[in-house]
Amino acid sequence: MNTVVVIGQGYVGLPMALRAAQVGHSVTGLELNETVVENLNRGVSHIGDIGEAELSNALSKGYIASADPACIERADVVVVCVPTPLGAGGGPDLGAVENAAHTIARHVKSGTLCILESTTYPGTTEEIFGPIVAGNDLEIGSDLFVAFSPERIDPGNEQYGVKNTPKVVGGITDACTAKARDFYQSFIDTVVPAKRAREAEMAKLLENTFRHVNIALVNEMVRFSRELDIDLGNAIDAAATKPFGFMAFRPGPGVGGHCIPVDPSYLSHRVKAKLGYAFRMVELAEEINQAAPGYVANRIRNILNDDSKAVRGARILLLGVAYKANIADQRESPADPLALRLLAWGATVRYHDPYVSQWRPRGTDQTFDSVTDLDGEMRESDLVVLMQAHDYYDLSAMNDADVEVLDTRGVLEGKRVHGL
Repeated sequence: MNTVVVIGQGYVGLPMALRAAQVGHSVTGLELNETVVENLNRGVSHIGDIGEAELSNALSKGYIASADPACIERADVVVVCVPTPLGAGGGPDLGAVENAAHTIARHVKSGTLCILESTTYPGTTEEIFGPIVAGNDLEIGSDLFVAFSPERIDPGNEQYGVKNTPKVVGGITDACTAKARDFYQSFIDTVVPAKRAREAEMAKLLENTFRHVNIALVNEMVRFSRELDIDLGNAIDAAATKPFGFMAFRPGPGVGGHCIPVDPSYLSHRVKAKLGYAFRMVELAEEINQAAPGYVANRIRNILNDDSKAVRGARILLLGVAYKANIADQRESPADPLALRLLAWGATVRYHDPYVSQWRPRGTDQTFDSVTDLDGEMRESDLVVLMQAHDYYDLSAMNDADVEVLDTRGVLEGKRVHGL
């Protein structure tokens, strides 16, 4: 077993660190936020998918959180799981990756395996991360081993976790790939070696670009299907009976999370910066999916108008402001731009989410509290908008509720239910 340091103890790094600790690796979670470090060492998790029992088990097996980068000096393996948000120019902000790489370089010893898991554009590991961690003294492939392995954490997924989700790895050299493969095979069921680091980087972007483009396809189709009097949900159900060559995607109020709204932009930016032309499929998908909350706002306005009500002064209840069902994660949630549009139109916006007690939509200084009397709030609302079909919600009761409901997820069929 190895001495492992996982840099970044967020949605990706913490599950990875705990899984490695469970099989016997000596794991330190290196985290800048000292409050997070203190809480983790007390057995208090800040990640919804990580319960206290899982964290307590890992602590009993030697996992520890730390803010001291000197722990890297003892490491056989260093795994980097830091954020890579979009920068001002539309490309990835690699500041956290570069800072982590410089930190590693100051403490790393010869023979260490350094793995980048943060999503980025193809070439980052070989051109930026690797040279920084190696510095001028270490040769990659013999003195130091550097690889990329895309994270595949899916918050809220109860079927697939770190252990049983296949892990792609690609090194700067074949020796780097082999080292990374052997490490991950110690605690992950299936490890898939890629040709090189850049193919592993591309695999991650391909996965999310595929979803981004296909979600955009149905998000555009739902608009003209309504005008053509076509039930797109029923058409998708019919198409999904084909046992080959089709995968069902469903329209919704927009895309959220870190992956789909952000990752394809890395590739688009890389193509334009390196080759000088546009990745038009991604740019069109971004345009369509970013417009989805605006389409939902227009549906709200039209439904109210048909009921002889104005948006201004209307009481609108949003159900579920997280970016996906059954989690608390609000990153890039489509509820944010929708709320901004409704507030600008003068609506009174309320919300309920069993996972989010307080909500501050991006772009506003207003903070909202989740309503406590859901049934009462629904009765008082001019329109209820189902944004996320959390398991908490009784959909059959919602079908029978004496209130107008806009269903953005295609899961309701009551008499007063409106679809996208």
